[in-house]
Amino acid sequence: MVNMRDNESSYEAQMEEPLGRVRILSYGSGHMLNDITSSCWFTYLLVFLTEMGLSPRDAAVVMLSGQLADGFTTIFVGELMDRFGHFKLWHAGGSILVAISFSSVFGSCVPCKLMGTNSSTLETVGYSTFASIFNVGWAVTQVAHMSMVNCMTSSPTSRVSLVSCRNAFTMVANLSLYGIALLIFTLLHSVSVIVQYRWIAYVSISIGSCFVVIFLVGTKEPGSIQHPMDKNLSRISWAYWFKRVLYYQVALVYTLTRLVTNVSQAFLAFYVIYDLEMPQSSKALVPAIIYVCSLIVSVILQETRWSSWRLKLYFSAGAVLWILSGLGIVLLPSRLNNVMYAISIVIGAANALMTVTSISMEGVLVGEDLNGCAFVYGSLSFVDKISCGIALYILESYQGNTHITPNVGTAFGYSVTRLGLGLVPAACSLLSAIVAYTMDLPDTRRRPLVEPLLA
Repeated sequence: MVNMRDNESSYEAQMEEPLGRVRILSYGSGHMLNDITSSCWFTYLLVFLTEMGLSPRDAAVVMLSGQLADGFTTIFVGELMDRFGHFKLWHAGGSILVAISFSSVFGSCVPCKLMGTNSSTLETVGYSTFASIFNVGWAVTQVAHMSMVNCMTSSPTSRVSLVSCRNAFTMVANLSLYGIALLIFTLLHSVSVIVQYRWIAYVSISIGSCFVVIFLVGTKEPGSIQHPMDKNLSRISWAYWFKRVLYYQVALVYTLTRLVTNVSQAFLAFYVIYDLEMPQSSKALVPAIIYVCSLIVSVILQETRWSSWRLKLYFSAGAVLWILSGLGIVLLPSRLNNVMYAISIVIGAANALMTVTSISMEGVLVGEDLNGCAFVYGSLSFVDKISCGIALYILESYQGNTHITPNVGTAFGYSVTRLGLGLVPAACSLLSAIVAYTMDLPDTRRRPLVEPLLA
């Protein structure tokens, strides 16, 4: 009995020990493949599909099918991970599926080649199939990676640092994508746009796969450090989470945050080219500025001593910045398109503030209830994917052939692209800030990092 208590005390001390820099950085690299392909997915997929000849509505169907597959997968995968564990094995399998299928999403229509026809219906079905497979793998990798946070450490500061580091690598992934895109747009300017996008996809997969290897080699499976008594604990049922008001609050804040980032990213390329009439290089330069600023803010946030009121304060600050940016996007005339570079700086800071704190709120929600953490991350991701898919489908359906007829107007005299990029994220930011203010987040003891990442 004494030895059991000693082992339990030793385990608790081990879990509460703040994580070092190497373990945090190794963990953060594990989502690079997902992040770089996701950035390419939301930034260039709709543009690529319309260049391939699909109508905006058919292109939206392809993206919606992927989002639906992603959303439903997160639910089932989260349940399986709660039952069987082995996060790294799930992560590796999902990464392999992502790498193989993503090249097909930006490749030619395989069913069209097999059937010997290029009908729009068959093209839509073909691209939707590979988009769904890609998103299944993406969801498996995402849930596995996010669920590891609460199992790796019980130190609240280290948990936020893991999330912040993951977000910092997300910014690196996005910057890498736009660097690749700018390079390919410059070097391969004589080839078709379709070939350019395919090269962007292939190079992105290669870079992301290298970071997956680093993660798998440098990160220890969380199950190997869990206390033996945890195996005897009953798994937390779904009903437990559904009875908690905080679950719905965190779910709404996280979903609205993802709507802000994903919708704005999907319409950014259309906006700078067709609404602001900026040069083609702006498709890479404007997003790059956003992610440089996000990266800087994300790294700075890793040194913050977090508390519940600071999480809400920083999130609200990011929401306010996005509201101001959204209004600027709606009102910005094309003759002052250079102002978009300044707005991009504000958007970058806002994205980092909202993303890091909203994901950290998930960790606060889970707390010490590790036997149900995969369901929490999976279910919240499900709502996120479904809502983003539906939102993008609706906006894209009303957008029209923007690449053929720019600045398709609405009843208010603004294009759907401008309103989708400006008002939708601003409205989501406002609502999420209100919900965050009403949260009653539990406060826990904070410990500093063993090795500050900026040291």
